[in-house]
Amino acid sequence: MPFLYILQSQSSGRYYIGSTTDLARRISEHHRDHTPSTRNRGPWSLVYQEEFRTLPEARRRELQIKSWKSHRTISELVNGNSA
Repeated sequence: MPFLYILQSQSSGRYYIGSTTDLARRISEHHRDHTPSTRNRGPWSLVYQEEFRTLPEARRRELQIKSWKSHRTISELVNGNSA
């Protein structure tokens, strides 16, 4: 199933937002530094996920959250204070 996911860096507190059809594989890639945008910025923790019927739906949600550009708004989503 396609997923939107949010990782949080344990060292900096920054978020990484992504989407995938194989969440376990993708998280493993992040932990092994196979993703340039998260390389050497971890360790990472999965802090949020949403499941979708199709990958395009997950990608649209990813772009929506990335457009917020607000650490506070993303933190509220992760903590269950907004949708």
